[in-house]
Amino acid sequence: MKEPATAQPSTATLFTIGFKRRSAEDFFETLRKAGVVRVVDVRLNNGSQLAGFTKKRDLEYFLRAIAGIQYFHEPQFAPTKEILSGYRNKQLAWEEYEQRFLVTLQQRDPGKRFSLQDFDRACLLCSEPTAEQCHRRLVAEYLKGIWDALTIQHL
Repeated sequence: MKEPATAQPSTATLFTIGFKRRSAEDFFETLRKAGVVRVVDVRLNNGSQLAGFTKKRDLEYFLRAIAGIQYFHEPQFAPTKEILSGYRNKQLAWEEYEQRFLVTLQQRDPGKRFSLQDFDRACLLCSEPTAEQCHRRLVAEYLKGIWDALTIQHL
């Protein structure tokens, strides 16, 4: 997800968005109006039939063609299969899912691979309609813990 090196911004805005319960028009217009320059897909499975217009190849094309937005799939920001299936199968409560996922993020140590600049006007994408019980919020808050100058805005 690296672009050519430029001066490090002193602040950055990171957006998050979910696609469930959104029309394609609303989804792409929301991103465009917010000024998003890159979408960072944080889903573990981004090719599911349930993804509709957000299946990986389709989404990458639509983002570029409709809004001039770059697309990156970053599975290191997704939960493991075990954590995700445990939560979906109701074997893990949200609080335990959250705790396990945060440990996973810590182990993956994204601060070593990415910089604040990588997330300026980027948008974390997942499926959940709201961020409250979605791992994209956890990723955004984790990154804010690394870079205090990061502002989070849920779209």
